[in-house]
Amino acid sequence: MDKLLLIDDEVDVQYSFRRIFDSPELELHTASSGEEGLRLIPKIKPDLVLSDIRMAGLNGLETLRRIRQLDPKLPVILMTAYGTTQTAIEAMKLGAYDYLLKPFDVPKLKVLVANALKAARDMKQAVSLQPMLEAEDYDVGVIGRSERMQEVFKLVGQTAATDATVLITGESGTGKELVARAIYHHSRRVDRAFLAINCAAIPENLLESELFGHEKGAFTGAAMQRIGKFEQCDKGTLFLDEIGDMSPTTQTKILRVLQNGTFERVGGNETIKADVRVIAATNKPLEEAVAAKQFREDLFYRLNVVRIQLPPLRERRDDIRLLVDYFLRKLAGPGGKPKSMGQATLSSLEAYHWPGNVRELENVLRRAMVVAKGAAILPADLPMEVMAATLAARPAAMETSPSAPAPAASSTPSAPLDLPGIARALFRFARADPKLKVLPAVERELVIEALKETKGNQVQAAKLLGITRATLRKRVDKFGIRQELAVH
Repeated sequence: MDKLLLIDDEVDVQYSFRRIFDSPELELHTASSGEEGLRLIPKIKPDLVLSDIRMAGLNGLETLRRIRQLDPKLPVILMTAYGTTQTAIEAMKLGAYDYLLKPFDVPKLKVLVANALKAARDMKQAVSLQPMLEAEDYDVGVIGRSERMQEVFKLVGQTAATDATVLITGESGTGKELVARAIYHHSRRVDRAFLAINCAAIPENLLESELFGHEKGAFTGAAMQRIGKFEQCDKGTLFLDEIGDMSPTTQTKILRVLQNGTFERVGGNETIKADVRVIAATNKPLEEAVAAKQFREDLFYRLNVVRIQLPPLRERRDDIRLLVDYFLRKLAGPGGKPKSMGQATLSSLEAYHWPGNVRELENVLRRAMVVAKGAAILPADLPMEVMAATLAARPAAMETSPSAPAPAASSTPSAPLDLPGIARALFRFARADPKLKVLPAVERELVIEALKETKGNQVQAAKLLGITRATLRKRVDKFGIRQELAVH
């Protein structure tokens, strides 16, 4: 649960915040003065502070200065009904996360608070490299014992102690932001800010302003001066995700910052200096973009000081069991009991090609935990695309590794293949999408396996498959299985 601390001497504002942030996922504390707020911070340890500027006693700017002494990484949003350009600049120079004018635009306020809370989590949640899976005292981990991931860990360790610019490449869902945060948490800038910005998620005409700030009147809607992420992140670390989507103009400004640490706000002439460590990431092949004149060659070389290439999950299948164990524990929550998983389910997960990589694996396990009816996750609890793509290959896979161990999260013996559940699921999929060519082949394999398992006894095989004997006979005739069974 995230904790918010509101420091404001207006009762009406406190009441409004209680209504706006009335959520079981948020815990709101209030203080009527800067002095009271400073006393509360060590006690409640808030994740975000929102403070008015004009208050009796300590004003908001002085309160911000003292908060910075207590906790340099605690995000603070300053608010006032009497906004001036000078006040905004002073607030941002002191390290405010952002600056907000009253009266509030509630949707924008909620977005700003959500972004600030994410930044707080990124700075507070240490990212460990391959945490001990027996322990439960970690929140986030970059996991892998494969040779490819061990090389990644070595590079993170070697890079973190320096201020070198890092370029993290890899397919979507491989964990690029986690690696960036791991570098930050092991660096000497860990006591300073870490801000992440997705270059692909912000419209091109706004990205430059978001990064470098803008002057009042620089463009339509620029009603006041704004400080950009580079100024906010001075002495800290800035993570630029999907940097391959940047426009040529923004690329030029990024190049200048990397070369000499200076830039101008949009619409301004003042040269601003900022000491920022840049970590960039992309899922695009930048070398091809450079060759196609879509990405500046000089910027590519400036970013590519240290290159960390994250392998796709299909190229490190040995890590799937570790990841499954980790996610089952994580998804069970504090004090919760992780669901177990038998060998058949694990074999399906290990055989799937995972186009969405680690992120897809986590989402598949999240879904499986919801639909699983018992304490164990069965093959039938997996999504159609996982099960349909892997069941056809299962006989060969199980022949080559019949006694592979289950992951540590499993507290039960390896489960037998749940043929009835799989068959029922496959029939539902076939009715929903008869164009899936893989299903007849998978269904044929299921019938063969059931008959082999029961030594040709069709009554027992039909029961095992969860269908009638008459249906089984039709499948045997349809797939021409009799001759193949005679060989077995």
